Amino acid sequence: MSELHPATRGFADADVYERGRPDYPAAAVARIVSRLELRPGRTVLDLAAGTGKLTRLLVPSGANLLVVEPLREMRRELELRAPGVVALAGTAERIPLTASYVDAVTVGSAFHWFRPDEALREIHRVLRPGGGVALIWNARDERHPVQAALSEVIDPLQGDAPRRKERDWRSLLGESGLFERCERSLFEHEQVLDEQGLVERVVSISFIAAAPQPVRDEVVERVRAIARRSEQPIRLPYMTELYLGYAVS
Repeated sequence: MSELHPATRGFADADVYERGRPDYPAAAVARIVSRLELRPGRTVLDLAAGTGKLTRLLVPSGANLLVVEPLREMRRELELRAPGVVALAGTAERIPLTASYVDAVTVGSAFHWFRPDEALREIHRVLRPGGGVALIWNARDERHPVQAALSEVIDPLQGDAPRRKERDWRSLLGESGLFERCERSLFEHEQVLDEQGLVERVVSISFIAAAPQPVRDEVVERVRAIARRSEQPIRLPYMTELYLGYAVS
């Protein structure tokens, strides 16, 4: 879809994304399920779901799950890993659902890619009155020496690709006028990796995956060096950020 940021083409290698990215902490998922009242008879849209990292964790809630994901490669991977989940092509700014269709919307590690004003209006449109939205990210804990070393490799390559830490997401929700009772929660999380897993964690980042081959090769070499001087298995810490808001009627 032409309206996507060019760096999102780095996500076309969906199996690397699936292997490289962490899941989400159980406590954060439990908070989403509780606050958004996910249960049988309720319908939730997982927006820009990728390979279904969050989608699969919501399945045990019993809610009816729908997915909207713009990249064909991601949808294909999700359908393999979450059989039975309906996956639709679309974007956050053009959700292919009628108004007031869902009880809840979740967005895992993706909202920073959206045009926020348009996306929030669309999310509000498809939510039933009082329905909730959950935005969640795994933020790398750069206080940890391995994460700090990875940032030295990653940060100079960002270019104009959007990143989570550039916005105050709770304020964005509240100041939109579309959502109320907005809240932020933090959860500790950890990803356990070997050397190849650490490489795939880094090369799954959009702007690195989309970089020219010589740049990717240098990144791989530097990440392997970090892995080899780190204690094994490598334990990458995260602070998972969860933002919740409820649609103003």
